[in-house]
Amino acid sequence: MSAMTVDRRRVCRGLVALAGLLIGLFAVLLGPAAPASAHAALATSDPASGTIVPDAPNKITLRFTESVQLLNGKIQVLAPDGSRADQGEPTAEGSTVTIPLRSGGGRGTYLVSYRVISADSHPVGGSLTFSVGAASATPSATIDDETVDPVVRVLIPIGKYLGYAGLVFLVGPVLVLALLWPHRLSRRGPGRLVWTGIGLVAGSTLLALWLQAPYSTGSGLFDVRVGDLRDVLGSTFGAVMLVRLGVICAAALLLRPLLKGSGNGSDSKTDLALLGVLGVAALATWPLTGHPTASPVAGVSVVVDAIHLAAMAVWLGGLVMLVAFLLPKADERELGAILPIWSRWAATAVAALIVAGVVQALIEVSSLDGLFFTTYGRLILVKVGLAAIVLGVAWYSRRLVRSKAAEERPSGLRRVVWAELAVTAVVLGVTSALVQIPPARSAEASQTAGASTTVTKTLTNDKMAVQIDVFPATVGNNSIHLYAYTPDNKPLTVVEWSATAALPSKGIEPIEIPLLRITDFHAVGDIALPAAGEWTFKVTARTSDIDQSTLSTTATIN
Repeated sequence: MSAMTVDRRRVCRGLVALAGLLIGLFAVLLGPAAPASAHAALATSDPASGTIVPDAPNKITLRFTESVQLLNGKIQVLAPDGSRADQGEPTAEGSTVTIPLRSGGGRGTYLVSYRVISADSHPVGGSLTFSVGAASATPSATIDDETVDPVVRVLIPIGKYLGYAGLVFLVGPVLVLALLWPHRLSRRGPGRLVWTGIGLVAGSTLLALWLQAPYSTGSGLFDVRVGDLRDVLGSTFGAVMLVRLGVICAAALLLRPLLKGSGNGSDSKTDLALLGVLGVAALATWPLTGHPTASPVAGVSVVVDAIHLAAMAVWLGGLVMLVAFLLPKADERELGAILPIWSRWAATAVAALIVAGVVQALIEVSSLDGLFFTTYGRLILVKVGLAAIVLGVAWYSRRLVRSKAAEERPSGLRRVVWAELAVTAVVLGVTSALVQIPPARSAEASQTAGASTTVTKTLTNDKMAVQIDVFPATVGNNSIHLYAYTPDNKPLTVVEWSATAALPSKGIEPIEIPLLRITDFHAVGDIALPAAGEWTFKVTARTSDIDQSTLSTTATIN
């Protein structure tokens, strides 16, 4: 049996093992289908969820933790009788969505359902209720605001992985062919690799455009309508994807002379300069459709993410060229000239990768709790651990190059580079999962938004019912709203209000709440609550010179 046959078998076994490892990685990272993870969260609404207001409002305002875009027909307000209460088209301005309502709405409970697209292209869905005059049965929603088809959920990170692989097969090999490739060697093999990269990037982009429609609307993979695709193409996401396709097509035309080895002189240098510009434009399209656009410092995040991708593509693409073509085919003299240059390139790319990765992590994680107690943070730790292994292997390969051993025994360096590629392929898998998971900063913002809500309590006796709203129900300043109703849910005139708040479990005696009577049955006040816990609120409402009622309730303050 020849050495070449043995070597091919080893390569095949390595590829099979790597494929199995990647399948296992995706199974662990993606897991069973679950509800979509929102990358933005509803922070507040007006009217607030669960509250009772005296009169029907003429609009509803939703405020999210990040800017959002609207989806056609995915916002509705249902009246107590099940009819549509919204009128006209909702509008979005930054993180605020305004829904106009028809006038003359009846008494009872209203249901607001919404599904919008967050700044990083992920759908955000939910619902809330409020009541006019008195609560009633909640109408049934006709919009499914939270689901994502399981097949779509699995295909999206796979498509992203293929796009990253395409970048690796495209960027690094083109640089090596342009600046390091020996003239005597054929370019047919590297050319096929580059065309494969172009195909993977273009294919993953088309797949992303198709998948964004059911991902946004919650429909099935093959239930996409022409209108859904039109909405995607008209969105920021669609525009960026179309730019990527255009850049890839232009790059394919410019690459033909380089891949054939026919480029020369000033025309070749001009083509290379244009390819560099197109490469920068193409790399920028990845962060423009992901987490960096919703970052607190979006400009910095986009630039850093593009640098991170470029460094990854140069390093891994160069390694592929090294292990697949240069080490098997180049002679000792050629390797002696190529390897030191490549070693410096790799060191620069790795340094850029580390710096950009650290900056990204600081922006997206933002706290130690976010690093250790969120899925995003834990995957960052996994990625760091894998990257440390890769850096150790890269250090060893660089040591081989410096000692000249790689020129004399290239097979040893090939094994080391295969190890680098195997681990970095897994790192790409982790990265593909990361872009689908809410960053730690978004997860923490969602938790804060969930904690900062209106707590509504209704206190009753045989003479009256008092509704007390506490917002945001967290430690610090809180707004208190008091409403008085008769036993049959009609507004009740209150001559004088008084209220206190106490936390007996921590020895906090009753604190008087300053109140301002703004209508006959409505009073407001503000109070600073110094500690979390189960607070006791006591309300006294005087309805005449001789009639008054005192009621109490408890509310959890986070």
